[in-house]
Amino acid sequence: MERKVAKRATRRRAPAKRRRPSGGTGRPLWTGQLRLALVSVPVQLFSATKSGARLAFHQVHKPSGKRIRYEKVVPGIGAVDTDEIFKGYEISKGHYVVLTDKDFDEVKIEARKTFDLVQFVDYCEIDPIYFDKPYYVVPDGDLAEDAYRVFRDALRATKKMGIGQFVMRGREYIAALKPCGDGMLIETLRFADEVREAAPLFADIGNAKPDAELLDLAKELIKRKSGAFDAEDFKDKYTDALRNLIEARAKKTKPVEVEDEEMPSEGAQVIDLVEALKRSVRGNKSGRTPARAAAARTKPAKSKPAKSKPAAKTKRRKSA
Repeated sequence: MERKVAKRATRRRAPAKRRRPSGGTGRPLWTGQLRLALVSVPVQLFSATKSGARLAFHQVHKPSGKRIRYEKVVPGIGAVDTDEIFKGYEISKGHYVVLTDKDFDEVKIEARKTFDLVQFVDYCEIDPIYFDKPYYVVPDGDLAEDAYRVFRDALRATKKMGIGQFVMRGREYIAALKPCGDGMLIETLRFADEVREAAPLFADIGNAKPDAELLDLAKELIKRKSGAFDAEDFKDKYTDALRNLIEARAKKTKPVEVEDEEMPSEGAQVIDLVEALKRSVRGNKSGRTPARAAAARTKPAKSKPAKSKPAAKTKRRKSA
């Protein structure tokens, strides 16, 4: 009886709950483990940047009051379905190697849910040009917090960044792990072949020594304006001015009603229909109705045999 109770108690033990950060952070972009030697810490990654801070505009066709749509169109065919589109890599002018989804699946990297820390470097050792995109690193569950704090405090005490690689959404990244406030931050890094060499661009600047007096003046100005960086001190004045303009315009004038409708799948037919309507309007100005104008356009193909019959009758009369 005691064994049965023990088994039931074991079954009832719930795993450590995953604690999702508060504040409307949404779903994590990656869930896995930070690993250093034999120590692993379950973590989640959230984007550290947001795209909604800047204003986004839609293009509107002013005469019709409709939104402008973008379609994938083939010349002479019109709009095409997404399942008819393949990816091609141009190996020479006009010559492509075409790949399918199956081809991409065959070379897809195994999505190991680990970020192995393989090296540690000083902050100033990596050129800022290599840094790409930041992600907040959050402990995944209450049991992960102790090990998470050990990683954070160790990096903070040594003033080092941990370097490693991991796979996210089918793509492999090299990244740097470092402390950030009360937590940690992972910044993805560009690979060496993604960074353009600066030497050819700076080659014409020359190595002449600047004037000593001007150099001392520049140093003095830099010293006077030196201070701790605070992102709140810098504002996007252009975006703020646009917001003020939009708010003022919305108060003074009535907003324009814009139709947001989906485009038909056949782009070529849409073009032909518009052209047909234009012709109909032109035909209506000459006194014909659109129906008669359309009928008149469909008859020319059959009018050639009709012309040949009177010619045959005329010949018979002459022979008689």
